[in-house]
Parts: sequence; C-alpha cells; structure tokens
Amino acid sequence: MTTPLEHWVEEQARLTQPTRIYWCDGSEGEDRRMIEMGMKEENIGEYSIFRELNQEAWPKSYLHRSHPTDVARTEHLTFVCQKDRETAGPNNNWMSPKDAKALMTKLSKGCMRGKTMYVLPYMMGHPDSPYAKACVQLTDVSYVAVSMRIMTRMGKKIVDKIGSSENFVKGFHSVGDFDPNKRYIMHFPDEGLVWSVGSGYGGNALLGKKCFSLRIASCLGLKQGWLAEHMVIIGIEDIKGHVIYVTAAMPSACGKTNLAMMESALPEYKVYTIGDDIAWMNIGPDGRLYAINPESGFFGVAPGTSLKTNPNMIRTLKASNFYPTIFTNVALDQDTNEPWWEGLEGPPKNLLDWQGKPWDSTSGTKAAHPNSRFTVSLYNCPTLSRQFDNPQGVPISAILLGGRRSRLIPLVTEAFDWPHGVFMGARTGSETTAAAAGKVGVLRRDPFAMLPFCGYNMGDYFRHWINVGRLLTRPPKIYSVNWFRVDENGKFIWPGFGDNIRVIKWIVDRVSGRAEARETPLGYVPEVKDLSLQGLNIPRGRLEKLFEVRPGEWQEELKDIKSFLDQFGRHIPYEISENYASLTDRLGQNR
Repeated sequence: MTTPLEHWVEEQARLTQPTRIYWCDGSEGEDRRMIEMGMKEENIGEYSIFRELNQEAWPKSYLHRSHPTDVARTEHLTFVCQKDRETAGPNNNWMSPKDAKALMTKLSKGCMRGKTMYVLPYMMGHPDSPYAKACVQLTDVSYVAVSMRIMTRMGKKIVDKIGSSENFVKGFHSVGDFDPNKRYIMHFPDEGLVWSVGSGYGGNALLGKKCFSLRIASCLGLKQGWLAEHMVIIGIEDIKGHVIYVTAAMPSACGKTNLAMMESALPEYKVYTIGDDIAWMNIGPDGRLYAINPESGFFGVAPGTSLKTNPNMIRTLKASNFYPTIFTNVALDQDTNEPWWEGLEGPPKNLLDWQGKPWDSTSGTKAAHPNSRFTVSLYNCPTLSRQFDNPQGVPISAILLGGRRSRLIPLVTEAFDWPHGVFMGARTGSETTAAAAGKVGVLRRDPFAMLPFCGYNMGDYFRHWINVGRLLTRPPKIYSVNWFRVDENGKFIWPGFGDNIRVIKWIVDRVSGRAEARETPLGYVPEVKDLSLQGLNIPRGRLEKLFEVRPGEWQEELKDIKSFLDQFGRHIPYEISENYASLTDRLGQNR
C-alpha cells in the first residue's frame, strides 16, 4: 500500500519528470559518493558542483560556486500564502494559495528533466525530542542534498518514523534554469509546505532552515502554543560548575554568531554553544521555558570570520568528523588550494575571486562575495554544549534582544516585566552597515530579529509572546543589549567580543538574585561598579555614557516606534500600546 509520503513524491515526479528518483539514507558513504559525483558534474558553466580543497589545512572541505545572480535570500520574491493578506500581515509579501500554486505548478512542470530527484527525509530537532518535527524535501541538486545532511538529522529512520502518517512538513525545491524572473519561494503554512524554484542559495534552497524552522514553524507555534525564534542558545558556566541558559535575538551584523561561540574574557566563566541561529521554545512540564536548536549545523557568513573575531568558528571549520564542510562563493588561493575571504590574513598573491576569475587588490572589488558562506557540522564545534542533544532542551533563564545602535540604547537594560520585555522586542531596531545596505546608519525596525521570518501578522506574533509569558511559572527575564554605542568621535565605547561576558555576568547575577540595578525610563540598568571590569582600561566617565538615558533625544525615536507599530492596526496587543504610552510618559517626566 502506498503511504502518503510515497504518494506525494510520486505526484511531484509526475509534475517535474526527473530521469531518476533517489531516496537518501543519510549515510557517510552516500555523502561521499554524492560529493565525488559533484566534483565531476558541471553546475554553473565550466564549474563543477564541488571542488576539493586542501585537505590537510581544511579537512573534508569543498568549494561550491553558485550562479552570479543567486547569492542571497530573495525577500522580494518570498511569499507567505496565508488564507488572506491580513493574516499574513504587512511584514510579509502575500499571494493567495490558489494563485501561488498555479504559478509554481507552471514553473515546476518538467523542471527536473534529465536530472535526479533527491528525496531527503530529515528531522528538525533530535529525533527523540517531543518538540522535533519530521520533514521531507525534494531537490534536483546534490549541493542541497549534501548541505541538508550537515544542517539537519537526515536518514532512512525518518521515513520509518513518518510511516503511514500525513504529519510531515513538505519541501519542494528545484534550481530550474536559475532565471531570476522565475525565482520564487512560496510558503503555505496551513499545509506545512514550502515550494521553492529558481534558486540554489542556502536560505532559498535548504528549506529546513529559515523557510521551515522560522516561517512555517512560527505558524505552528502560534497554533500549538510554542515559539519559533531567530535566536542564539548558549550556556554560561561559572567556576563552580553552575550553568544558566540564555537565548539572544540579534539582526545581521550584531554579533550573533560571535556570541554563540564566545571566548570569555573572564576566566571564571565559560560559554557553551547550543545554537547560533534558531531556537524552538516550548513550555516544559514544570512550567518553565525550554529551548532546542532544531538544526545540527552552522550556515555562517565567511567574511569577517577570523581567529581574532571568532576563533572557535575557525577551529570548527578546521575540525573533522563524519560530515564535510562546504564553502560557498569564497575566494580561492591557487597556490595552496585553500579558501580565502576578507578578514583572514592576506590576501594571497595568486587568488581567484568568488566567480573563479583572477583577482588582485587594485581591482576595487571583493575577492569573496560579501555574503559568501560556510556550511559546517555543529559537532565540529569545540564549545558544543553537552546538552545539545538533550531531547527535552535546556531551561531558559534570560532572553537577550540585540541591535546595532550608535546612541540612545544603553549597553544593557532589564525589562520591568514580561509584557514590557515583549514591548522592548517589538520596538527593537538596528542601524545598517555600509556593507549591508550601501549607507551607514539607516535605522530598520526588526522586532525580535524576526521581521523577515515571521510567517503571520506580527501584531498577532506580539500577542502570542505575551500569552506564552502568562503560562510560564518562572518566565525568563528579558534584556535589551547594545554593544555598538559610540562616543562623540564615533568610536565604539564598549570593546565587545569576549568582553561581552562582563555584561552577561551581570545578567546571570540578576537572574540569580545577586546583583543590584537602578531604574531608568527604559528599564533597569547596572551601576558601573557592579560590572566586572578588571583588565579593562576604560575611564569611568566614558563607561557611564553607555547607560545614559537622555529623554530629550527620544522624540524622533518615539515617533518612529509609533509609526512602525501603527501599521499592524488592531492586531497590536493593548499591552504593547500601554507600554508605549508608559515609555512616553516616563521620558516626558524626565525632560
């Protein structure tokens, strides 16, 4: 008897007409064979799908080059196909499910002719976790199959787990002909379906990542009472062996991966990694909030990653286990056959750029693409927590909300209570960098770092956060953090990186009831004397600027917050409106 899974695969095969169908078993041998085939098969023009790199310096590492037009997430062609536009919200592009399916069916017809359809059964989360989800993705490129094995728990056992059930998330992917005019990523939350055509880029093609783990999962969380979040998960262990677990939401260029793999500047504290990108948070049997990382790999930005900025990531990339490491769109040192990107020492003399063309430093271009990536197993990570594979997840004591702000926002602020913390998340903004947007200092609101990834109306998302907090017996404390405040000369006041542990230590002490704080209109902040500052050579007066709240400077900020929240209309919870009014009053009273 044909199972629902087999029936769905057969349906898609009739539509796409592949030469053959291959069901992946997730084994190391299969992985090795696909890489070997990929080194012989052309992907883009003259380039093979994989090129073997220097195996002594970078064990089990391979280079992949993507199509020149296919180097990032295509937000303008990413749609959430809810039943109506209002349910999707102003934070999403919307298309009706009927129209979206008609368009994607047309684009997918015969798109796998002459190719292999790979069937990828995988779990997001540990297979034994009550919070894990079974999924199946179809794809027509081995790069995606190999990368999904790194990023998820893939294997034949998942097929057995699904059995005759219809309860699995479906992902359809084809690179098509890489035509940017035929490139769409469609999400159907009511069906648990992602349909992607025309792109081979990770965020558009590795459908277990942002597409399912955030956009679809956030909708599942709304229905089922849990949270799918764009968050780091770390454990902070003190000298006595006590561990407190923390999550952190931060937009791009705000130090999220560096935080996840931090080398502590305080020797009495160690930081352990559970995840650098996604957290699924559920209410546990004891009423506390528990988090799991549904992924099993890192999909990180290469430029800027170095022994200085993130030594543990370099160690991860140079480690070796059962999984390969894939570098995408980095430069290549022809003399040593090693990957290279801006941020590493160099550049080398004999370099090919990310498109395989000779490069020199006078060209005025970047050798590696600014969004070049690495895909590497979490099991390579030297700071991986012993609790990473705990099916129940880890109990969360604090939630950090970060952004890149040159002024106004203190180094760290504790929310007055849970609804106030949700308001802090709702108003979070971050200033763009020149590399990201071509213009420095443009403020973009990005609540909980989820604006591009929430699969439904963000006003309802804020309500969901407030409701989850009401059900918790011991809700985590919520904090705003900002490592990027500058002085009158535009210089960063706070050193960041490993010294951020000094801020986290205060948070740990607050959670444990060991630290004092003073009240400001924004929330509670530490006294400078309560921070562990040994070894830092920063004058006290300069440090105090990190916690200044100048009410008179907040007029434009308040207007911008209101303008952003107003777009969600009646969907904004009254608790958010109340907290906005209270903030306005508190700042007005202090003018």
